[in-house]
Amino acid sequence: MLKYSLKRILLAFITAFIIITLTFFLVKSLPVTRSFAPQENIKLAYYLTEVDKGVLIDVGVESPQFGTYIEKITHNSIDHYFYKKPIIDQYFAWLSRIVTKWDWGVSQFISPNISTTTIIMDRLPVSVKINVISVIISVPLGILLGIVAGLNKNTWVDHTISTLVMIFISIPTFVIISFMMYFFAFKGSLPIRWPTDDATTKVKVLAYLIPVLSLSFGSICHYCRNVRAELCEVMSSEYLILARTKGLTRRQAIVRHALRNAFVPILPSILGEFIGVFTGSMVLENLYNINGIGDLYITALKNQDYNVLFADMAIFTTIGLLAGIVTDLSYGFIDPRIRMGAKK
Repeated sequence: MLKYSLKRILLAFITAFIIITLTFFLVKSLPVTRSFAPQENIKLAYYLTEVDKGVLIDVGVESPQFGTYIEKITHNSIDHYFYKKPIIDQYFAWLSRIVTKWDWGVSQFISPNISTTTIIMDRLPVSVKINVISVIISVPLGILLGIVAGLNKNTWVDHTISTLVMIFISIPTFVIISFMMYFFAFKGSLPIRWPTDDATTKVKVLAYLIPVLSLSFGSICHYCRNVRAELCEVMSSEYLILARTKGLTRRQAIVRHALRNAFVPILPSILGEFIGVFTGSMVLENLYNINGIGDLYITALKNQDYNVLFADMAIFTTIGLLAGIVTDLSYGFIDPRIRMGAKK
């Protein structure tokens, strides 16, 4: 188990490194479609910071031999001509800063010259709150509906729950969010967008309804479908029939055997989902104007705020891989009969 765990962690590290590296080269190869911060002093400060970090070259006269020309800035009668270093040089300078100083750079557009880690830490709490509340609601509700459907297999209760699950699981998330915003915000009384800091407590509380419910639908359907499938399989197994013939009542057989065995593949996914609360929701946060790390990613990509984009991508990649590792390893702890990575 230890050998398998170390192997998975090493593979996850290599995978994250490859994904982030490819992202760096692909994004840096895109043409620049947006100018930097409009104020000359902010623009100059950012450029000089990038020079110190090994991304740009600052020369006093126009010198095409230095690379791709970016912009000329005159400040206090001093001319600055900025050129891009080759992408490979930028990459190694960027990677060196991260490894040696844990320096992910500063923002260009979102919050000019502010550290990317500071920006992310400021936006992380709201994403975590929304996702935690969603998980707390969706996990027990989805499991409960799955148990009800599984114990009433092929009845009208099962057919009704299964039909609703299939409908909601087939609808894209952004469609559900859009419908909820239209009917409950535009046509209803809920906030039409995420409130500002000076909003009343009531408005702040009501603002959680649309994003939390939007995130919950998919998880509820996922858990309901999986729990029903596992429970139906266990209920028709031979050992459960044998337990009934030995004198256990249906309720005792369900509580002592059926539910315990049905939850073996379900619990690891719950652990993985709790880890995933740190990633936020790009579509939801962007549509509902929530200043979380999901919206931060889209904003950074749209405005080519490279340092923020790379740091945010690293978070999404790392958490996604970590959730997969925890999900796989938890099987062995939940059921000692399971040993991940065993040869036999």
